[in-house]
Amino acid sequence: MPSFSWRLWPGLALILLPSTLATDGESLRLHDVWLFRFFLNVLGYATIIIPGYFLIGYFKKINYLETGVDDLQMGRGICYPVIKACVFGSESKTGLLDDASVAPKNDADSGSSARQACKLLFCAAGLQASYLTWGVLQERVMTRSYGASTPEEEGERFKDSQFLVFMNRILALTVSGVWCLLFKQPRHGAPMYKYSFASLSNVLSSWCQYEALKYISFPTQVLAKASKVIPVMLMGKIVSHKSYEYWEYLTAALISLGVSMFLLTSTAGRHPSTVTTFSGVVILAGYVVFDSFTSNWQDNLFKYKMSSVQMMFGVNLFSCLFTVGSLLEQGAFFDSLAFMTRHTEFAFHAVLLSVCSACGQLFIFYTIAQFGAAVFTIIMTLRQAIAILLSCFLYGHAVTMVGGFGVGVVFLALFLRVYARSRMKAGRRTPQPTVQKV
Repeated sequence: MPSFSWRLWPGLALILLPSTLATDGESLRLHDVWLFRFFLNVLGYATIIIPGYFLIGYFKKINYLETGVDDLQMGRGICYPVIKACVFGSESKTGLLDDASVAPKNDADSGSSARQACKLLFCAAGLQASYLTWGVLQERVMTRSYGASTPEEEGERFKDSQFLVFMNRILALTVSGVWCLLFKQPRHGAPMYKYSFASLSNVLSSWCQYEALKYISFPTQVLAKASKVIPVMLMGKIVSHKSYEYWEYLTAALISLGVSMFLLTSTAGRHPSTVTTFSGVVILAGYVVFDSFTSNWQDNLFKYKMSSVQMMFGVNLFSCLFTVGSLLEQGAFFDSLAFMTRHTEFAFHAVLLSVCSACGQLFIFYTIAQFGAAVFTIIMTLRQAIAILLSCFLYGHAVTMVGGFGVGVVFLALFLRVYARSRMKAGRRTPQPTVQKV
């Protein structure tokens, strides 16, 4: 019976995603179906999540905080501090983030104008360099082959998006851990397991982000990321029961209009198939949904007293656990390492990709600490626009006049959001916690 069910998988894949058929007469390989790979990844995460869920329920059911103290007093409570931190924490929400290291500074304490201008240039240059390089490398790794010595050779493409997610997360975990050791952080109060929710959605959104580049162009992906304010608002209503101003709905509608103009009029030469484009749109939709949940869940977690770097550490800790577990279960971890040894250029790109991602997150925290979220949003919005132009220049993506106008509408709406939000905050002057996801 199991063998019969496995034989049904290729037929089911053909029904759901006919775009996965090879175009040059090659037979369909089940592992080439993105939906199947997604399913395997989720199964891998489930082997960690399900036992953890039952363990957390068990410790809460037996009221481990009481029994663990008794064991500790008797000399047998070696695991008590670990279980307490992972399952219970301090369970004391101390209000919004008040750590001085991430709160925007007042103008009176900011120093001379020349010094502030230098800091602003440093932050802008760091963010642009980190994320523009990251975007170019992301497209290079996922859409180009390695090992071809001549243009006629096909070379070998790297296909495992999850390994790239792991590479990014392991370096971010290391950087944030070193930062927490070197610089004083607030006392941590959140149960560690609560990071796993944001971590799971973050891993899935990152996987979708890499995987989508196999089916759509990079400019389309950037526009989809720019328009994620719409599902973020919807998820905010569902998860956090937030309310929004009229201008937020207006700019969301403008973003939808601009994205629609771009998608309906612009086609990438490498992806002429409408079915393939549909697969990419489905994956992008997954990215937007998972990423929207991540930001809202992190926003709720900031109600505990923690710094942004502590958030970065907690989320990346579980992300490494999920991805390395899934990679080892699938046997993909050592396959990816073998690919790195065969192609040193890929190894360099993968490491540089991870360095840019980790450094970019630190630049995010420093920029918001010095200049606030509005300036940071402007810099990152400009980065998205430059990334589209850079990708079109380097990789030859074609954009029609109407599609270019749609891009302009999207970024106009984004700047309007920044302007309206800064005007509203000018009257309130209440610092907001920030979320580490770009």
